[in-house]
Amino acid sequence: MGVVDDLAQAREAYERRDWMAAYTALSGADPAALDGEDFVRLAMTADLLGRHNDCVQALQRAYRVHHDAGDVVAAVRSAAWLAMTLVFSGETSVAGGWVGRGERLLADTPDDVVERGFLRCPRLLGHIFAGEFEAAWATAEEVVDYGARFGEDDLTAFGLCSQGRLAMYSGRMADGLRLLDESMVVVASGDLSPVFAGHIYCTLIEGCQEVSDYGRVAEWTAALHAWCATQPDLVLFTGQCAVHRGQIMRVQGFWTAAIEEFDRAHERYLRTDMPAAAGLAMAERGDVLRLSGDLDAAEASYAQAGEYGFEPQPGLAQLWHARGRTAAALAAVHRLLAEPRDPVHRAQLLPGAVEILLAAGERDEAGRLAEELAGFADEVGCAALRAMAEYAHASVLLAGGEGALALPRLRKALALWGTVGARYEVARCRALVGRACRLLGDEESARIELTAARDLCRELGARPAEGELTRLLEPANAGGLTAREMEVLCLVAKGRSNPEIAVALVLSEKTVARHLSNIFAKLDVTSRTGAAAWAFHHDLV
Repeated sequence: MGVVDDLAQAREAYERRDWMAAYTALSGADPAALDGEDFVRLAMTADLLGRHNDCVQALQRAYRVHHDAGDVVAAVRSAAWLAMTLVFSGETSVAGGWVGRGERLLADTPDDVVERGFLRCPRLLGHIFAGEFEAAWATAEEVVDYGARFGEDDLTAFGLCSQGRLAMYSGRMADGLRLLDESMVVVASGDLSPVFAGHIYCTLIEGCQEVSDYGRVAEWTAALHAWCATQPDLVLFTGQCAVHRGQIMRVQGFWTAAIEEFDRAHERYLRTDMPAAAGLAMAERGDVLRLSGDLDAAEASYAQAGEYGFEPQPGLAQLWHARGRTAAALAAVHRLLAEPRDPVHRAQLLPGAVEILLAAGERDEAGRLAEELAGFADEVGCAALRAMAEYAHASVLLAGGEGALALPRLRKALALWGTVGARYEVARCRALVGRACRLLGDEESARIELTAARDLCRELGARPAEGELTRLLEPANAGGLTAREMEVLCLVAKGRSNPEIAVALVLSEKTVARHLSNIFAKLDVTSRTGAAAWAFHHDLV
C-alpha cells in the first residue's frame, strides 16, 4: 500500500509540474513497480531538470516495458520521444535508429495513428540540422497535418514553428513570421507538453532574434520567463531564457545586467550539455565587453566561444578593428561574406561588414552591402533592421562627403532606434548626425549632437565611443591642435594610412596631408612615428 501511495504522489507531483518531487519519487522507487508511463514521466522530469543521461535511460525502459506488454503504439511513442532527445543532443545516428525501429513496429498497424506524426519530428530536425530544407519543409507539412487530424497541439505547434524558420531561411520573411505567430497561438493555449512548449518558445524567440525583431523577442522572452518561473526546479530552457533576456538588456543599454544573464546562460547550458549554445552566450558577452571598452575580456570571451565550436563573428572582426587591426578585420569580413549562407545568417553580418569596409576604404563594396541590407529590412519590416539599413546608407554617404544626403537617413534611423529603446544605437546615430553637421559647416548643431551622444555613451559605460566623442568636442589641446587635427593624429597613432584616414573622417587625401603637415609643425616632429609617440605620451590613444 505504501508503494502505491508513493507512486500516486509522484504522479500528482508530475501533474502539478513539481519536477524535482516527481523525479525524486520516481527515481527512488523500485523499477519493478513502475509501469511504462511512469518511466515516461521519469524521463520527462529528468530532461527538464537537465539530466540527459537519466532521461535517455528512462525512455529506453519505457520503450521496453510497453513493448513487452504488447502495447506497440505506446512503445513507438517512447521511441519517438527518445529520438527527439537524442537529436537535440547531437546523436543523430542513434536517433535515426530509434525512428527506424518505431517505423518498423508500426508497419503492421493497419490504422494511421498519431505516433507516425511524432516519429516525423526527429526526422524533421535531422533534415534541418543537415541543411536539407526542402525535405524539412515537406516533413513539417506532414507533422502539421498529423497535428490537425488528431488534435495533437504538440505536433501542430512544432510543425508550424519549423515551417516558420524554414520560410525565413529561404527568404520568405513575411510568411515565416506569420507562421511563427500562428505557432505561438497554439503555445499560448497552454495545452502543450512541457518539453515541446519549451523548445517551441526558444525556437520562436531565436528566429526573431536572428532578424533583429526586438519587439517580438521582448514579448515572447517575457512569456518564456513567466513560463519558466512557474516551474522553480526547471533547468532545461532556462539557459536560453537567460541568453534572450541578456540580448534584450544589451539592446536597451543595461550592459551589466546583460553580462550577468549571459553568465547565467553559460552556466545553465553547460549543465545541460549544450556547448554550442554556451558558445553563443560567450559571444554575446564578448560583444557587450567590446562596446564597453574591455577589449581583453572581450577577446577572452570570443576565444571561449570558439572553443565551444561557435564562431563569434562578426564581433571578433569588430574587435580587431577596434584594436587597429583593420587588415585582419577586413580579411575576416571578406571570408565571411564569401561563404554560402541563407539570407538570415548573411544579413546578420552586413551592419558590421559595412563599418569595417568603410574603415578600410572600400566604400563601393560597403554601399552594395548597405543596399542588400535595405532589401532584407524591407522583407522583414521590423524597426531595428530598417534602422540598421538607414544607418549603413548614411555611413556610406558620409564617407563620400555627402552630409546633406546622409542626414535624412540618420533622422529616420534615430526615430526607429528610439521606438526600440536602443540607447547605444541612438548615441551612434546622434554622433553621426554631429559629424554630418560639422561637414556641412554647422558647428553649433554639431556640438549639440556630439555632446548628447557623448553624455549618453558615458551613461551607458561605452568608454571607447565616449573617448572618441570627447576628442571631437575638444577645440584644441596642449599641442595647440584643432579638433580635426586631433582626429587625424589619433588615427595616425593607430597606424592608419592617409587613404584610410580620409575615408574614416570623410576628407580628401590632400586635406589629410595638409592636416598632417600642420600637426608636425605644431608638435615639432618630423614623422608619423614622432606624432604617434606624442599621442601615446599624452594618453590620446
